[in-house]
Amino acid sequence: MARDGMKHRDGAPRHEMSGYSMQEEENERLTESLRMKASALKSLSIDIGTEVKYHNKLLGEMDSDFDSAGGILGATMGRLKVLSRGSQTKLLCYMMLFSLFVFFVIYWFLKLR
Repeated sequence: MARDGMKHRDGAPRHEMSGYSMQEEENERLTESLRMKASALKSLSIDIGTEVKYHNKLLGEMDSDFDSAGGILGATMGRLKVLSRGSQTKLLCYMMLFSLFVFFVIYWFLKLR
């Protein structure tokens, strides 16, 4: 090996080899950083998938609850329609009796004072 050129075994100057070595170290560092970021991203995507499954289950349960509530409401509306189609005089009589009862109760409370 000649001293004036300071060449390495493969014929490349020593300063080029140190630059190559530095680039390799930088590449290794960047590769490790990328590996850690990919691992964090994988973990995050798994957590998101778990959360999505949970919320889909919750939405399914809510859907069935709303369906049953809609059925109950539909049955109640049907009963109200039947009631409204019934005798209007009977309904009017019940309302008058209720009004008289309320009036009597109020009169009785005022008289007791």
